[in-house]
Amino acid sequence: MAQLGFLGLGIMGGPMARHLLEAGHRVALWSHTASKAQELAAKGDALVCQSPKQVAENADIIFLCVGDTDMSAKVTLGEGGLIEGVKPGSVVADCSTVAPSYARRAAESLSAKGAHFLDAPVTGSKPGAEGGTLTFMVGGDEAIYEKVKPLMELMGKRFYYCGGTGLGLHAKLTQNLILSNLLQAFNEGLVLATKAGVDAELMLDILENSAAKSGIVSFKAPYVFRRDFSTNFSVRWMHKDIGLMLDTGNEMGVPLPLTALTQQVFRAAMAQGHADEDICSTIKVLEEMTGVEVKSSSKKL
Repeated sequence: MAQLGFLGLGIMGGPMARHLLEAGHRVALWSHTASKAQELAAKGDALVCQSPKQVAENADIIFLCVGDTDMSAKVTLGEGGLIEGVKPGSVVADCSTVAPSYARRAAESLSAKGAHFLDAPVTGSKPGAEGGTLTFMVGGDEAIYEKVKPLMELMGKRFYYCGGTGLGLHAKLTQNLILSNLLQAFNEGLVLATKAGVDAELMLDILENSAAKSGIVSFKAPYVFRRDFSTNFSVRWMHKDIGLMLDTGNEMGVPLPLTALTQQVFRAAMAQGHADEDICSTIKVLEEMTGVEVKSSSKKL
């Protein structure tokens, strides 16, 4: 079995690492919260590490899934980071959603140590991580991707090789850009319909049978209707991703006007105290402004 490492054991990383352990691999684990690593270690052949450097010393293929670019940079390139313990020929696959420009820097820095870097962000939220059905979007050397793919298959079901370093992240940010803007369109539409007196479930049925049908709407609407904002993908982390989208647009000279407006709604939701709720809680911003609540009129949802 492969000697693996995994850093970041939160909502996404914890289940992903568990799948690797359950497949019989030896996994060196590290988390900012040591208790998470210790708890997960009971699931299989695991080594609880005191630092990212120690993970690198005990693994040939290392995955990480952390919150933002600064976190990725710290655990990969910072003091006590992977780069201080990484072995020639090792692979670091970063499954976090971070800045494409950082991915290029990480790849260059690790290459100087004889190691390889893949940007491999995932989508599928908490249910995908727990069920091992994530979608991976990968950038980097294709031969290295093919080497690592069998391990990714323990954590996901769909895999897209997008090209060179950073392109997996560009694909992920594009996907989240469209998703977040569609969610905002749903928020506006359902608040408007509810304010007018149209039943919310009836409105959803109309949408489901029209050209406006959307996967994100189909998935999130029932949560909104039953007022369940438990977190699959938090407002805080999507707000972070929207910032990356806008930064990347600035770098490339691409205007993103709708996305800039959506960022303000997410920022308002955070200001109202919804940062750690699911992204569908952003509807509360418009609900509060208009004095309506979008909810089910029946008990079937």
